[in-house]
Amino acid sequence: MPAAPPTSTDPLVALADRCVQCGLCLPACPTYARDHLEAESPRGRIAIARGLALGSIAPSVAGDAHLDHCLACRSCEAVCPAGVEYGALISLQRSRQRARRPLRALQRITEALAAHPRQLTALLRLYRWTFPLLPVAMRRLPRPPAAPRGRPPKPLPATTTTPAPRGNVPAVGTHPPSTSTFLADAPSVALFAGCAGRGFEAPLRAQFGALCHALGYRVVDAPGQTCCGTLHRHAGDADTATRLAADNARALSGIDHVLTLASGCHEAVAASVGTDGRAEDALAFLARHLDRLEWAPCPDRVAVHLPCSQRNVVRSTPALRRLLDAVPGLQALELTAGTGCCGAAGTAMLEDPARAAGYRQPLLDQLASCGATRLLSANLGCRLHLAGGTTIPVEHPLEFLLRLARIKNPPPASP
Repeated sequence: MPAAPPTSTDPLVALADRCVQCGLCLPACPTYARDHLEAESPRGRIAIARGLALGSIAPSVAGDAHLDHCLACRSCEAVCPAGVEYGALISLQRSRQRARRPLRALQRITEALAAHPRQLTALLRLYRWTFPLLPVAMRRLPRPPAAPRGRPPKPLPATTTTPAPRGNVPAVGTHPPSTSTFLADAPSVALFAGCAGRGFEAPLRAQFGALCHALGYRVVDAPGQTCCGTLHRHAGDADTATRLAADNARALSGIDHVLTLASGCHEAVAASVGTDGRAEDALAFLARHLDRLEWAPCPDRVAVHLPCSQRNVVRSTPALRRLLDAVPGLQALELTAGTGCCGAAGTAMLEDPARAAGYRQPLLDQLASCGATRLLSANLGCRLHLAGGTTIPVEHPLEFLLRLARIKNPPPASP
């Protein structure tokens, strides 16, 4: 009998060999649900990647297209009984694809802007100013909100007569007044801004910073923070993703709590700051303080989109449900049409808008028929993509919740 072939030392093959080809991932996969092709399923892509790594199949346009279509939603990973690390596998495979074929111009520009948040913020500011003048075809993203100006947000109203801290409540990016002695030794909090979040989430960061201050935390700036690198890693640019992670590790060192607003950023931020639990999803952070909060009644019906990154990676869905359940009278309806994936997938909504819109449409149809007055989604890319297909307001759950929150027991006033 011929000798067995030598065991491969290729890390991609090792990741692929954990797949037992059971097919339990198929119902969870958005691309398989769309095309009903084995090559558009997780196990099909694993087989393609393994064949390329072993040299048993040659690279091809068709094979690359099947790999490119993956949304990296990791729904397959969440249901896999064999524990296949599909996210790591597809990132490694895309690094190899990137090394052997030219990078598309739009991808190159998008990655460059994300890696330089200041320039991206300036471009988004220009986009905001010119938005009313642009033809509809050029409005690929919703109009960014105006940046907070002037005085920082007012502290959340209290439901007791205990005096709130004196002085202005600092927004994120400022340091609290030195006269507030109750904050002198308080744990520090920084809100991760990321790349596009600097322009699109600035008002939310200011409001959430005010809440953290009212809860007794010391809100601090982290001026050296940059893009989380998720966009780059998903596109196979591991070197840039590693460099950005190192920059964030330095900028966020020494901060007690690093809070992420976008679920798509969380895993990368958590990895950059270490395994000591300092990074926390902002929804989970707020849910931990539910005993300090009361809520104004709200008889509205809202629709909730659960991003793939929130469901499959961050796992903050239970925290969000607890927060929404705490609001008296609120009806929250979760959108589950299709596979629940909106198709934004990093730059996919920009590079292949027609295909991305196909994943989004079942969710929009469900939204239109459920009678909701607004749509909540905890990932920035998902909100931008969903907002492009509906006139119903789309916002972060925290934007909605902060309008209803009241502090029960403010910290004592400084002497």
